[in-house]
Amino acid sequence: MKTRKTSPAQHVSFLAHRRFLWLKVSGALCVLSIVGYVSTDFDPVRNGGTWYGYTLGVIGALLILWLSLLGARKRAITAGHWSLKGWTSAHVYLGVSLIIVATLHSGFQFGWNVHTLAYALMIFVILSGIIGVFFYVYIPRRMSDNRAEMGQMDMLKDISNLNAMLDDAAQPLSDKYVPIVRKAIDKTKLGGSIFRRLSINDARCSTREALTYFQTEMRNVEAKERSEILDMISVLERKNSLLLKIRKHTRYKALLQIWLYVHLPVTFALIAALIAHIISVFYYN
Repeated sequence: MKTRKTSPAQHVSFLAHRRFLWLKVSGALCVLSIVGYVSTDFDPVRNGGTWYGYTLGVIGALLILWLSLLGARKRAITAGHWSLKGWTSAHVYLGVSLIIVATLHSGFQFGWNVHTLAYALMIFVILSGIIGVFFYVYIPRRMSDNRAEMGQMDMLKDISNLNAMLDDAAQPLSDKYVPIVRKAIDKTKLGGSIFRRLSINDARCSTREALTYFQTEMRNVEAKERSEILDMISVLERKNSLLLKIRKHTRYKALLQIWLYVHLPVTFALIAALIAHIISVFYYN
């Protein structure tokens, strides 16, 4: 019986899609833009108002509009030449090529106007996009390693099971320990504000407080309760370790969320500035 082989392409990063096809296309676009720029006569000065400036401007504007469609493209996952992986690869490399195309389009003529505003917003979007590439390459892998094949719901279910074990472990203990254990069970907090989600070590974690308390208590506890205290510490350590995994998972998700909150609004601002740039060019010319 033959074993079905997995296609190597399934394991290739979007950055290396089709043997770096879109890196080559982007590089060719940059080279052609530079060659055209240095070999064209500009009269009186190099600027976006020449025929070559208009050509690069049209290419740049079309690229910006096309690049902004990636979010819509993600909702229609297909295989083949225009797979989501291929689209994302093109998005990254053609987006970076805009730095060359748009800069040459401007003829290095900058000032306090809507044209330079559009250019500045474009540079910001591209730089934030580069950060996003790092996030989307680095974070999913770290999330997978952190979860160790457990889903978020599985981790939360294990927290519930550990709370039940804490309740059972507290039964043979003295009454003075009950409030500490109840707090560790009832006051466990996950999520919250964006700053809380970015923090892995929650200084106010009731489980950690209980673990520290019982570890200290081991020095003074009577011999007859030592075994029960050790059982409690063991369960608290397991819960504390699992809470750390969940908080790491939450932190990774928060980082991606923050990036989207920055990248997408500035992209919309760029499109608005681009439209204003185009209208002003045709209106004043």
